Amino acid sequence: MDRITFIQYLLARLVLWSLAHSSVGLANFYARLLDSALPRLRKTARRNLELAYPEKSRDEREAIINEVFHSIARLLHTFARFPEMNAGNISKWISYEGLDYYTAAKTRGKGVLFATAHMGNWELSAFAHGLMTEPMNVVIRPLDNPRVDRIVEDRRRLSGNRLIEKWDGARAILRALHENEAVGILIDQNTSLQEGVFVDFFGTPACANTAFAKIAARTGAVVIPGFALWLEDEQRYVLRFYPPVEISGDAAEDTKRIHARLEQVIREYPGQWLWIHRRWKTRPPGEPSIY
Repeated sequence: MDRITFIQYLLARLVLWSLAHSSVGLANFYARLLDSALPRLRKTARRNLELAYPEKSRDEREAIINEVFHSIARLLHTFARFPEMNAGNISKWISYEGLDYYTAAKTRGKGVLFATAHMGNWELSAFAHGLMTEPMNVVIRPLDNPRVDRIVEDRRRLSGNRLIEKWDGARAILRALHENEAVGILIDQNTSLQEGVFVDFFGTPACANTAFAKIAARTGAVVIPGFALWLEDEQRYVLRFYPPVEISGDAAEDTKRIHARLEQVIREYPGQWLWIHRRWKTRPPGEPSIY
């Protein structure tokens, strides 16, 4: 292991240990450090918000970016506390809303595809579902540092969830759906022209992967949008499942429909989506780069 990889591993251990023994205030401090150390993140968020909310003032958009970093802090704080969470105390952290959509989908016997995103607390959503209802499958992209990745994956499995690596996951996803299990997939990231289609996303074409819609059509799995959203008045999250998205079999149209539902949720909770990602990086042929 090279020195940089080992230092990253030690830092990850230190950060998680310190967060597990402190309040969310320390997590906010770490999020501010991230903001300062990587100014490109805020720069990307500013550009994204200019595209998505041209009608808002600069101060309004900056307030949304600040909330994004607060949201990241809450995610880090809860992730560090995963080892102490169990079926008996998970309700202190999160509640359900719309669980009936999931239970009804299960009766069909063809599995459930959770269309989720880097929204609210995506780590807690799957983790809590494993404790409150039943373990599920989560499609992941392994981290570049294998030792840090091992720390993260071990915590993700603590509630009984099974991990499917993105690069070779199609067979595992199909197997899980055949067994009438649930599979959670993050659908909100930029993809390549070869893998996606352009959908209208906040008024600007964004390239979205069609694999999710194709799997749904092939298997007959029910597609349920679901997100762990922070409720300020309750000072905890709600794992909210939305009505199933109709799947027609037209991958492009289904992908557009799923992303339209995602946009609705982001507009309701703009400060909880990860605007620091270069979501509009892939452009239609001939268009200049947005960034």
